[in-house]
Amino acid sequence: MIPVSVIIPVYDDTSALRRTLQLTPWDDAELIVVATPEDSTLSSLRISRPDISWLVAPRGRARQMNAGAAAAHGEWLVFLHADSKLPGGWRAALDQAQDGSFAAGCFRFALDSSSVYARVIEVGVRLRVWLFGLPYGDQALFVRRSLFEAVGGFAELPIMEDVDFVRRIRREGALFRSPLPVVTSARRWERDGWAARTARHLLLISLYMCGVSPARLVRLDRARQGHPEPSRPRISL
Repeated sequence: MIPVSVIIPVYDDTSALRRTLQLTPWDDAELIVVATPEDSTLSSLRISRPDISWLVAPRGRARQMNAGAAAAHGEWLVFLHADSKLPGGWRAALDQAQDGSFAAGCFRFALDSSSVYARVIEVGVRLRVWLFGLPYGDQALFVRRSLFEAVGGFAELPIMEDVDFVRRIRREGALFRSPLPVVTSARRWERDGWAARTARHLLLISLYMCGVSPARLVRLDRARQGHPEPSRPRISL
């Protein structure tokens, strides 16, 4: 079995992370959780899971995933969101990608909701991946470690870091698409509204593809959600 490292960035989401750690069949993978210096809610979880490598990195999903990758030992790196669960048999997908000489891969997107809106969104995601070869980070992207290092990892963008990464990776080789589902929490769609959240996603990706910078996109997104631009704390490493 090829050595695999699973890297989970987390920010203020201990309950979701706890469920993911409990429900996912890890199959002897190296587990790395990367929290932020501000997050003090993980203490009890860290104590209960000494089998996990717990790291701290400045806030930002790209920074946290890069920090996890730098500490990883696996031949393949899997980047998993804290509120997503890998399916049973997920290691077989990486074996298939390895045997087929694929550069990277992803799983099928699924939501943990019985709502018809969830099924519509899932179909839309499958169409996007099929038509454009563009999975997002909530599909548990995986990549050969050597290739991850060759392309320089994730660009430290405030948004769209997964889209940027996939576009660069696809220049290096084919993308393996596993039919196995990674099940993601539907809580944010349920909170924001199925149509509203989906429309926001579509608007942001459309603007990004038209050349709008990620820095401007994240400001627009915060403004549309009614959140002010947060101050950036100084962090000494």
